[in-house]
Amino acid sequence: MKNNYKIIAILGVFLLTGITEITAQTKTTKKVVTKQVTKKESIKRVPTSKVVYKTPKSKTVTVRTLPNKTIVKNNGQNYYYSNNKYYTYSQGHYVNIMPKVGFRIQTLAPNYKKVNYQNHIYFQSQGMFYVQIGNEYEVVDPEIGTIVYELPSDYEKVTINGQTYYEYGNILYEKIQDNGTRAYEVVGFIDAN
Repeated sequence: MKNNYKIIAILGVFLLTGITEITAQTKTTKKVVTKQVTKKESIKRVPTSKVVYKTPKSKTVTVRTLPNKTIVKNNGQNYYYSNNKYYTYSQGHYVNIMPKVGFRIQTLAPNYKKVNYQNHIYFQSQGMFYVQIGNEYEVVDPEIGTIVYELPSDYEKVTINGQTYYEYGNILYEKIQDNGTRAYEVVGFIDAN
């Protein structure tokens, strides 16, 4: 009889050990790791007073001469095109500028990229977005959500309400990953006063 109790006790220990191991395995396999991904909302239009630039003063690029310049007339004003940039002439210097929405040209720079977003086809060159209208190309604001894969080298980092964005030509971008590739999504615009 004593042997039966010993056998039952040993079986009980083995059985409890087995249950403990199964329970431990079950607990570890049920562990779920959740990762919350937060996406900044588009900010649409924001006044310049709400924008904090990493570099407080913008660097105005001026030159005395432009090699191989082309004169582009738009709305009665002369613009000068050279080295894939636009300039105006003021007090003996050429000042680098970004053409405003509505500016039209006949020919795009040879380094433009075609950008498709929803039903829009944009032509992007030097940070500017164009749409084709007849035989001309007009500068436009891109739709929010438009994605590009590189920004011009002289973009600026800005902060709005504690969030960091990238700005070029008053267009605000957020850095994102698109199928494993770094990209920039249009999230808003700065209203220049």
